[in-house]
Amino acid sequence: METQALRDLIKIWFDEDIREGDHTSLCCIPSTQIGCQQLIIKEDGILAGVEVAKEVIRYFDPECRMEQFLKDGDAVKKGDIAFHVYGKELSLLQIERTMLNIMQRMSGIATTTHRYQSLIDDTGCHVLDTRKTTPGLRYLEKEAVAIGGGMNHRVGLFDMILLKDNHVDFAGGIEAALVHARDYCKEKGLMLKIEIETRNEDEIREALATNIPDRIMLDNFTPERTAKAVAMIRDWEKTSGRKMEIESSGGITIDTLRSYAVTGVDYVSVGALTHSVKGLDMSFKAMKS
Repeated sequence: METQALRDLIKIWFDEDIREGDHTSLCCIPSTQIGCQQLIIKEDGILAGVEVAKEVIRYFDPECRMEQFLKDGDAVKKGDIAFHVYGKELSLLQIERTMLNIMQRMSGIATTTHRYQSLIDDTGCHVLDTRKTTPGLRYLEKEAVAIGGGMNHRVGLFDMILLKDNHVDFAGGIEAALVHARDYCKEKGLMLKIEIETRNEDEIREALATNIPDRIMLDNFTPERTAKAVAMIRDWEKTSGRKMEIESSGGITIDTLRSYAVTGVDYVSVGALTHSVKGLDMSFKAMKS
């Protein structure tokens, strides 16, 4: 994420939390008192958000200093210390919750993603995130997915064409939607991947016949139907001379993930990586001198 965009977010976070002042800290902590707090990991997982934490600290008080022991992507266990931060105690107390909120969220996403991807590493299939993200935090949540070993799908509506069922129905069918997408990209001079969502074998055949899409999504297929669809698409590849990416999507859970991955799809998209993840428990505690 670009530094200025992140700093704009951080300003919003602190405005939300502190406004005119942290009266609790101001009433009992001398403004010149120097101290240290440490980031303690309280459950096993994958660490994410350290680089964001650095920017949070730098934004609020550039005089604070971090002593770092762990980095983004490290596997952590309960009791690990990620870093120490030295500086004015007032600054440390006011930084605490904002920094923890983002680190816990990002680490929870990275941990969940790692758990999913680890189940299918041997298949060559990759777990993808979706646009089901927290408003305002999409870039950071998708960064956390990548830190956890997953892959990012499109960031938003601007960097890929994904023709879903509503687009297909409004456009007048699979072929019409794909032709419109191809012509639009050509007219606008856009080099965008085109993906189309399919709901049955007939729609897959129609999509393949256009020779337009870069990726076909199999939406709400069972693993058995997925295996048949993959075989159909791979047979088409032999005659067309083209590689077609295949993505499974729709209600796939950690319990059913592997049954889809072993069918030969390239990707499995999982909204749960970001929309309902539990944060990784950690705390930012004062160190007694």
